[in-house]
Amino acid sequence: MSDDPITEPAASGEAAERLNQGKQHATQAVNELRAAAEAKAAELRAAAEAKAAEFRATAEGKVHEFRGKAEHAYSEARTRANTLRGESEHWIRENPTRAVLTAMGVGFIVGLMFRK
Repeated sequence: MSDDPITEPAASGEAAERLNQGKQHATQAVNELRAAAEAKAAELRAAAEAKAAEFRATAEGKVHEFRGKAEHAYSEARTRANTLRGESEHWIRENPTRAVLTAMGVGFIVGLMFRK
């Protein structure tokens, strides 16, 4: 078909070489893309870990702040309760008859409320 039998094998050798070069180029491009993707993933992972650490530190700070406020509120409530108890004991010792009559009145009213 062709008058020159040498050009045909040379052309197919050249095509094979171009194909091999194309494969090598594609493989190199894929490897570079994979490396870039891994680098980006590592960068994003590091950024996410940094944000998580920052969030954790902020949350721990808020926990300590709220814990301090809760302890302060509990301490104040406990002090008020102790003061009220002391004042109540003093008033009951000063006015025993009034205390008993007041307790009976409150008990009677509460009993009426729960009866219905």
